[in-house]
Order: sequence, then C-alpha cells, then structure tokens
Amino acid sequence: MHSSLQSSLLSSVPPPLLSILIPAKDEAGNLPGLLDEISLALADVDHEVIVVDDASTDGSWEMLRQRAEKDARLRPLRHARSAGQSTSVWQAAWAARGTWLGTLDGDGQNDPADLPRLFERAQRGDVTLVAGHRTNRRDDWIKRVSSRVANRVRSALLNDATPDTGCGLKVVRRDAFLSLPYFDHMHRFLPALVRAQGGECVSVPVNHRPRGAGKSHYGLNNRLWVGLVDMVGVIWLRRRSRLPAVIADSIQPGPAPVENRTESNDVEPAP
Repeated sequence: MHSSLQSSLLSSVPPPLLSILIPAKDEAGNLPGLLDEISLALADVDHEVIVVDDASTDGSWEMLRQRAEKDARLRPLRHARSAGQSTSVWQAAWAARGTWLGTLDGDGQNDPADLPRLFERAQRGDVTLVAGHRTNRRDDWIKRVSSRVANRVRSALLNDATPDTGCGLKVVRRDAFLSLPYFDHMHRFLPALVRAQGGECVSVPVNHRPRGAGKSHYGLNNRLWVGLVDMVGVIWLRRRSRLPAVIADSIQPGPAPVENRTESNDVEPAP
C-alpha cells in the first residue's frame, strides 16, 4: 500500500489503546507464531502491532507484507540497512498511535500471554513503566553469565530498582518513552532513564522460553562489554539531568479584556 494512502487511512481510524512494538532481524521462523500468539493474548484489547524488520535477509519482509494485507492491525516497517534493536524500537514508537507501548523481542522467547497482565498493572495509574522479570531464564550459559554480571553492576551503579532490565517484555507510556534521550542500546536502560525523569517503574515475573528458530545476534562482546560502556554514559546522563523540576507556583492568564465600545446597532442616526 502506498505510504500516503496508508497514512490517510490510519488518520481516519481511532487510535488503539496499546501499540505492540517488535524489533526483528532474520526471524521469519519465529514471527508467524509470535504474531498469532499476540492476537490471541490481546483479543480483548484494542491494539496494533508494529514489527520493524531490521534489514533481514531471510524472507521476513515478504512474510510480513503478505500478512499485513490480511491483518489490519499489523503495520510492518523495514530498514534499508541494519540499524539495531534500539533504533528499531525508537522508530516503531514514533510510528505508534497507542497511549501505551508494549515491547517484546522477535525471537519468540518472550511469552505474549504475559502482555495482558503487564498492561493491566500499567493501567492502575501509579507507574510509568512495567518491566518483565525472567525468573527462569531459558538461555545458553553465555547469555546467563553476561546478563547476571551486567545486572549486578547496573543495579549497584544505577539503583534502577529493576532486577532484569534486559527483558524485552515491557509496557510503558508512549509520551514518557518519547521524552527519553535516544542512544544506541538505550533499550537496556529504560527503567533507569524513566526514573531519571521522575517516572516510577515496577517489575512483574514473566515466562521465558527457549529460542525457536534462528540464532541469537548477541554474544559476550556485544552484550556484556558494550553494556558496561553504555552504563557509563547513562550515569553521565543522569548526573546532567535536572528533571523532574518541580514548579512551585504559576500565574494563569486572566480573561481577555473587554473593549469599551458602542455597538453600531445602538448608535442613533444623525438628524
């Protein structure tokens, strides 16, 4: 569908309450089942699904394009060149129309059945972000060890009150997400960034599953070491931030002045 026509059609449709964002690269073997599970889990929730294909080479885009022709809730986007997970989520958030954003990974390890519970918790009104906590990780030892080290260091340095910030399953207010500073790998530090701007976060235990098809794009070098370097940047951002700045008082504009004039129909004609 031509982009201008698609934009025109979207503008005439009321925005959904929840937008699901999925960054995906070479996940053609996992996305169909994942999308089916999302539709089932959110059958009673007004939602849309935005999948960002990060320059896949395995036929992911063709599958998404064909599926979108039959599913009005699916809005796929595609990168011409791979830009990474954080950029994919960020661009999907800007394209989203929902009040709330729900994120999960495209590899199928996050369970969509957890989405309604996280969304219900988010809607209570006392938090900005609800993060999933994978209490029973189903990853290989490299991921488990690197995540355990990174989580301990991050928790000690950032005090973000989140035991598993790397879990892709989250629900966050869209306006709060779009106000955060953007940088590569920012998706790993969302709780700390939200709290730095005065928001509140809470963690909820979620299911975690083995990867179905394909292979992980992360290893020790681009997960542990890069994460530690990024953490230094997040600490700097928090130290430089002055938000939230509490407004002690304000002056509201008064009523517009009324002109002292005589209406034309009240003027007597000259003799």
